[in-house]
Amino acid sequence: MDVRQIAPRPNWREIAEAAGFKFHTMYGEPYWNESRAYRFTIREIEDDIEDPATELHALCMDVAGRIVESEELMGRMGIPEAHWDYVRDSWNEGSPMLYGRMDLAYDGQGPAKLLEYNADTPTSFYESTAFQWQWLEDQIAAGVLPSSADQFNGAFEALSERFRHLFEPNETVWFTSMPDNDEDYGTVEALAWAAKEGGLNPLYLTLDKLGVTEDGRFCDAEGHPIRYLFKLYPWENMLREPFADNLATSGTTFFEPAWKSLLSNKAILPMLWRFHAGHPNLLPAWFEDEAAAHPQDFAQGMVIKPIFSREGASVRILDATGAEIAGSKDRAYDQWPKVCQAYHPLPVFDGRRPVIGAWIIGETCVGMGLREDPSLITQDLSQFIPHYIEG
Repeated sequence: MDVRQIAPRPNWREIAEAAGFKFHTMYGEPYWNESRAYRFTIREIEDDIEDPATELHALCMDVAGRIVESEELMGRMGIPEAHWDYVRDSWNEGSPMLYGRMDLAYDGQGPAKLLEYNADTPTSFYESTAFQWQWLEDQIAAGVLPSSADQFNGAFEALSERFRHLFEPNETVWFTSMPDNDEDYGTVEALAWAAKEGGLNPLYLTLDKLGVTEDGRFCDAEGHPIRYLFKLYPWENMLREPFADNLATSGTTFFEPAWKSLLSNKAILPMLWRFHAGHPNLLPAWFEDEAAAHPQDFAQGMVIKPIFSREGASVRILDATGAEIAGSKDRAYDQWPKVCQAYHPLPVFDGRRPVIGAWIIGETCVGMGLREDPSLITQDLSQFIPHYIEG
């Protein structure tokens, strides 16, 4: 694994606009950055990312099964008690999942380490799949990359097949996200295209147009009941909305299912360590009230994370002495319980720190994307960097 300086396509912005990639620039800075690319070997991809991420997902599933059987463990997850049965039933009924993204720290040397699992509302699917692949094809055609270059990029095709497997042909599936958010819409649009390729009829509505009928069913703006709904809206919010009491009786099958509230929750990190301590791809992690009893696990420092947070908000990093060395300016999630994870510094390539997002479709890791940042905490100003495989 290394990083290469690569000449960007002269018209990449026009290509992005034509492809509908409206959020290639955010907050006045490029979000998509193709002036550099990470190079991997096939061995690194298969042995250090693909297989470990698949195994990590299996560990998460094992732990989820343990959590739903324990009131003590459910109580640690920050899920409103009134909806424990709803979450538990979704697991016991085998409600199917579509996808998730594992964030991994990896430097090409030691084992990849799980930082967190974005298992409910992961973004960057479009840039990880369609646009990243287009970049590879264009750079091969331009002679910038060798004709033998490849990419770990099978998530779109795998998701299309997943839709085909889960639904009858021509089934209508609704997709929803927050209004006026280009990034969220871009993610949902890419998922809807995968559904269309899988033989389904995808329809879109914004979350503010989602309604509830008099008999408690979710419906579109015209009052038509919704049978299947993909929502880019986190379960920790859904379960606290006024309409949450309608979830169990709504007749709507949600994607992701309610049991994903266990995996997308950073409380899964100490749960994984509780049941699989010492696994080479896990970092020691404990709930905040347990951490003091395990000083040996934080000899290099700790990362303090709220169980619910986004884009690095409310995250703090302490060194081995307990001094804060980094902290998010965005404190929007300070009110939630915290977990403490052993500090594992991200690798540094030319002054920037990459995080690998490994895509899980169904039960298997099938692709990846990278975001990098000069700071110690990956956050909303981080850039997406393409990758390729050579050797």
